[in-house]
Amino acid sequence: MSIVPTNVNYTYNLLRSNLISLNTIYPFLNIQIVGNSVMRKNIYVIKLGKGPNKVFYSGGIHANEWITSTLLMKFIEDYATAYVQDSSLYGYNVRNLFNSSSIYIMPMVNPDAINLVTGSLPTNSFAYERALSITNNFPSIPFPSGWKANINGVDLNLQFPAGWEQAKEIKYSQGFNKPAPRDFVGYGPLTEPESLAIYNFTLMHDFRLVIAYHTQGQEIYWQFQNFNPPNSLEIGEKFSQASGYRLSETPYNSSFAGYKDWFIQTYNRPRLYN
Repeated sequence: MSIVPTNVNYTYNLLRSNLISLNTIYPFLNIQIVGNSVMRKNIYVIKLGKGPNKVFYSGGIHANEWITSTLLMKFIEDYATAYVQDSSLYGYNVRNLFNSSSIYIMPMVNPDAINLVTGSLPTNSFAYERALSITNNFPSIPFPSGWKANINGVDLNLQFPAGWEQAKEIKYSQGFNKPAPRDFVGYGPLTEPESLAIYNFTLMHDFRLVIAYHTQGQEIYWQFQNFNPPNSLEIGEKFSQASGYRLSETPYNSSFAGYKDWFIQTYNRPRLYN
């Protein structure tokens, strides 16, 4: 019986319900709370495996890309099912993978605004009314379907200390100089609890590889400025072959202050953004 639905809008409450059900059936899942959103919703990480090779996947950092949360939760369910059945997933024996690697998954970085976009945030709530007042300043962006930011109107993927000042200059020049449905960098790096949660969690671990899932463009971004981490190109090419997405260089106006940028700058290790 499938637990994670793939044909409905994926909300924070559905995520919590799915995690409870999955943990009941698969008690070996390690579910952690690593932070809270602006509206005090839990930011979860699910750990799969116990091996020394540590990797990190994240999704749902942009609210209107909530389908990435569904993708990662479905992967968790498929992995857990294959583990108990002692079977393979994408050609890999999951029990061998469980013992050799630890996969950390943060499926929903931005739960408040995902609820806004998916229609589960009450329209008479203060948060909804504030978001509506923010979007009224940007009439060309559809509401709520065009909302990428957190509930404060800050783009969480423009919050990291890797060229943040450059990102601010670029985005301010484009008119995003105050809370907005997308592209507002905030008033400083790491001002938002969600971006701070993924930042602090990354610092706590020695990840060999980080993958952040997005939905727009069907492209894979794998580098930051002049940083070229070892094996990044080869890994990116394998992901490109598997997904059909093209391996691309990040456009200049989008090449600063992202989580990808900060991870590569800090660790000089592969980090893929797709």
